[in-house]
Amino acid sequence: MVKKTGSIVIKEDGKVIDGWDVTGDLTVEADNVTIRNTRVRGQSDYWGILQRKGFSGLKVEDSEIFGNGRQRTQFGILNQGKMITIRRVDIHTISNGILTDQGLVEDSYVHDPKYYAEDHTDMIMSTGTAAAGTELIIRRNTVINTLNQTGAIALFQDFGVTRNVTVQGNLLAGGGWTLYAGAGRKGLSSNIKVIDNVFSRRVWPKGGYAGPVSYWDANGPGNVWRGNTWENTGAGVMAGD
Repeated sequence: MVKKTGSIVIKEDGKVIDGWDVTGDLTVEADNVTIRNTRVRGQSDYWGILQRKGFSGLKVEDSEIFGNGRQRTQFGILNQGKMITIRRVDIHTISNGILTDQGLVEDSYVHDPKYYAEDHTDMIMSTGTAAAGTELIIRRNTVINTLNQTGAIALFQDFGVTRNVTVQGNLLAGGGWTLYAGAGRKGLSSNIKVIDNVFSRRVWPKGGYAGPVSYWDANGPGNVWRGNTWENTGAGVMAGD
């Protein structure tokens, strides 16, 4: 039986949310919380699901998160804490799909953002350095930004040098550049692995409005660009394209 609720704050470690229908936002202030088989209907800023700073271990699985298309839901899932797992989640009609610097995002569908004035829109985004002893893995997702900005996957250096990120086996399309690959003004990115992704022209002829990839540190220690191809031809996508 579906449990319907408005906005709620979870403060119980190990809490399992299963089969809920949330109209509002779901804020996690506890460790090792699981959210599954749940629909979150964001109604306003700031997020659909948030794991706050100081907490870790959130799992979001087999769920749908979306805005109402009138009031902005800025983030589908926002991780201010440490580790997070996002698996088989459908996120849409938001400004930004997922923001996390570490954890695992896999087998999810992040797509069809909604633009509001002065927004930057990214489907999966990191803005800093993965926490010590962790990494960010983004794999086997379908990530489609139907707008002409900013990216499908965006690894930005807003708050720190980008390190220890694997982007593997995703289908990527749209945005200004489809992939922002981690370079920036704060330092040389390292251990960035972009492997076996398929770039699509379903949204723009160049993949993104400007092209498939930008901000790649070819000389970054441990950085790997391998096996990335175009969906329609199978031709290789080069980091300099």
